[in-house]
Amino acid sequence: MKWLRLAADQGLAEAQFNLAIMYHNGEGVSRNDVEVVKWLRLAAAQGLAQAQVNLSVVYHSGEGVSRDDAEALKWARMAAAQNVAEAQLFLGVAYERGDKGVPRDYVEAVKWYRQAAEQGLTKAQLYLAIRYERGEGAPRDYEEAYMWYSLAAAHGELEAGKKLDLIEANLTPEQRAVAQKMAREWRPQMAAGAR
Repeated sequence: MKWLRLAADQGLAEAQFNLAIMYHNGEGVSRNDVEVVKWLRLAAAQGLAQAQVNLSVVYHSGEGVSRDDAEALKWARMAAAQNVAEAQLFLGVAYERGDKGVPRDYVEAVKWYRQAAEQGLTKAQLYLAIRYERGEGAPRDYEEAYMWYSLAAAHGELEAGKKLDLIEANLTPEQRAVAQKMAREWRPQMAAGAR
C-alpha cells in the first residue's frame, strides 16, 4: 500500500486506478467511496480507459458522488472511444432507452451494440440480435438476428437461447443454414485497446 500510494501520488495512472480499487474493496485500507472517486478521476483524466469505465459507473450509480448522468455519459464516451466493450454497451443501452440525457436513437444504439458485440461481449450480442429481429435501428434481418442470438447463447446467455428457438420459425431451412454458418465462422474483432 505504501508503494502504491507513492506511485499514485506521483501521477501514475495505473497506480491511481489500483488505489481506487483498493479503497472500493477495503483492501489494506478502510472502504472509502470518496477516495475511490478521487483516485478514479485522476486516473481517468489521464486517459486510463478502465478508470473511465469505472468512473462512469460511479456517476451512474451515485456511489460516492451525486448521481450525474451527464458525467456518466462523458466518461463512458471516452472509454468507448478506446474500444472498451462495456462502455460501448452502456452507450447502446442509453440510446436504446433514451435516458441518461440522450434521445432515444435505435440507429445509434445499434452502432454501439455492434462495436461491443464484435469484441465478444455477450450481452451486446443479445441486444444487437433483438434490434435485428425487430428492425429497430437496422433493417429487419432474421439471419443476422439468428447469428447474434447463436453467439450469445453459446456463451450462456439464457434469453438468447430462448429467442433462438422462436426466431427459427421466421427462417427457411436455407436461411437457417446461412445463419448457422455465419455464427460458426464468426470471430471476435479485438480492436487495439479492447479488453
